[in-house]
Amino acid sequence: MHRIAIVASPSVVPFDLAVPCEVFGRVRLRSGKPGYEVRVCGLSRRVKSAAFDLDVRHGLSTLARADTVILPGIDDVAEPVPAELVRAVQRAAARGARIASICSGAFLLAATGLLDGRRATTHWLATEELSRRYPKVQVDAAVLYVDEGNVLSSAGAAAAFDLCLHMVRLDYGAAVAAATARLSVMPLERDGGQSQFIERAPPTPDHASLALVLAWMDQNLQSGLSARRIAKRAGMSVRNLNRRFREQTGLTPLRWIARGRVRYAQSLLEGDDHTIERVASEAGFASAAAFREQFRRVAGTSPAAYRRAFRSRH
Repeated sequence: MHRIAIVASPSVVPFDLAVPCEVFGRVRLRSGKPGYEVRVCGLSRRVKSAAFDLDVRHGLSTLARADTVILPGIDDVAEPVPAELVRAVQRAAARGARIASICSGAFLLAATGLLDGRRATTHWLATEELSRRYPKVQVDAAVLYVDEGNVLSSAGAAAAFDLCLHMVRLDYGAAVAAATARLSVMPLERDGGQSQFIERAPPTPDHASLALVLAWMDQNLQSGLSARRIAKRAGMSVRNLNRRFREQTGLTPLRWIARGRVRYAQSLLEGDDHTIERVASEAGFASAAAFREQFRRVAGTSPAAYRRAFRSRH
């Protein structure tokens, strides 16, 4: 079983700590067995956060056996990073463990030197300070998370969900990740980066949720979904549909459909030996050529390459 060690550092942000606990703790494989063993550890058994103190069951020695080490955010990024934590994370990385930071946890990760010469991100309010303090780190303020192989980082708050679901998909494939996303009431993928949340104006009072329409679309991805049909279902004009869709998902309706169809195709590629043409048809694409184009746009690789990579791993 994949072992996850989540480090509760002094002044840890409770939300950043809770997200990986919940996401990885809820992963279930197709056999029904849990996908991860999750342990929270700290430099001491009592850790202070801004709102309350935490009693931690495990020490930093947990990192010596972990397959993935997660560094949640901290409230005070000006505090020196404990040398004991730096050494423990460095040793874990040296033996091949995957290291990930959430939000301001990027400051802890950067202190280990593992981000030198690599891209990374953190909460948009802290990106300038991260660049100033660690000039060797290539800070990307616009994205929700960065995957640099065995070193990953996420932006602030809800971006922790995006990073954790991404790692679940890497470990167990799209179907398991999608099931976990549904339990978390989160999309498996969100379009755009955290730049869309910087100084963003609040929604208008008549801003209605598209949750029911999205659920209906999700159930009908393989049928002929047009913008006009979706707008009729939502009881609004196509123009208003497009506007509200962008506000709530960051996507146009047709792009959302394409992403959903690609996610479904990923599960088919992982579990079946059907031809690419049949997978394209079952996922709702008009042709194999259109399927390959959309698949590469969303997944960053070809359907055949995805099948080779994930059928061999799961």
